[in-house]
Amino acid sequence: MSFRGGPVLGIESSCDETSAAVVLQGRVTGHVILSQDAHAVFGGVVPEIAARQHLAHIDGVVAQTLDEAGVRPADLAGIGVTAGPGLVGALLVGLNWAKGFGYALGLPVVGVHHMEAHLFANSLESPEATPPFVALLISGGHTLLLHASEWGTYELLGSTRDDAVGEAFDKVARRLGLGFPGGPEIEKLARQGSAGTYRLPRPMLSTREGPGDAGYFDFSFSGLKTAASLLIAEVEQAEGGDLDTARAHVAAEFQAAVVEVLVTKTMRAVEHTGCPRVLLGGGVARNGPLRERLAAALEPTGSMFAPSPRLSTDNAAMVARLAEYRLLAGQVDGLDLNADPALSFPGLS
Repeated sequence: MSFRGGPVLGIESSCDETSAAVVLQGRVTGHVILSQDAHAVFGGVVPEIAARQHLAHIDGVVAQTLDEAGVRPADLAGIGVTAGPGLVGALLVGLNWAKGFGYALGLPVVGVHHMEAHLFANSLESPEATPPFVALLISGGHTLLLHASEWGTYELLGSTRDDAVGEAFDKVARRLGLGFPGGPEIEKLARQGSAGTYRLPRPMLSTREGPGDAGYFDFSFSGLKTAASLLIAEVEQAEGGDLDTARAHVAAEFQAAVVEVLVTKTMRAVEHTGCPRVLLGGGVARNGPLRERLAAALEPTGSMFAPSPRLSTDNAAMVARLAEYRLLAGQVDGLDLNADPALSFPGLS
């Protein structure tokens, strides 16, 4: 089966969003994201629940998407689906659905990498968001700093050595008694506080390092997460268990520490590569202070591309856009396509 051009259906089910989208020539014509709310009580995503929720809703999500796009299944020209990384049970729901649907209709199917799809999310809203660029991909499971010379050719500059930045936000939010996911909750609370009231470390920002040092571009958030937890315990002990008066200040300081690390590392990459174009992707890319600080750091000659909140979180529009690109390049997968929770980033060196 070959791709002759036309509407591409994208399917995303790597974590706790069941999403489908239709993209035609880089333009979204239909897009539905169903976020699962069954995990909030647990303070994190429960894999078994996520898979069952995907299975229960994927038919309806695709039907609603096709209706919104004004296309019939017979009008589709190809299908793209997230093959990894992610939760294996959740991935398998979307992947097997896409393969079955594609087989029944005689459509080419291509599996895509979830984090590479986050790169393509920007091009749906900003056609000029194309390589070369420095990319900061930040989510609940990933923290990656890349240089893209062209689509499909990526140089890994830095990554997290332990916790992803989104995971750190979630864990600190839980310790502060906030909801899930933690990033938006901390950002909201931080507006009421003052960074600097307390002091948290900025990990791996040693001024003695240079591009040749192993940690110059890498990240580490485990120690920062632990330091925040210890600070909260100290405040609770000093206040007799009452954290209310200090909660916003802790949130503001933690967010400020994370933003400073992310911006500093990204600007190191800009200087090292000589590329002043920066692209953000992933759920944490929604953070307002991060966008503001990075945009300011890039002035006056640099530029920043950041997707809208809807396209920052997990979504099928970015999957369909990347699938369209791969299908046009003649890349098609067979029925042996399988989910890989640790799928390697394609084209990465």
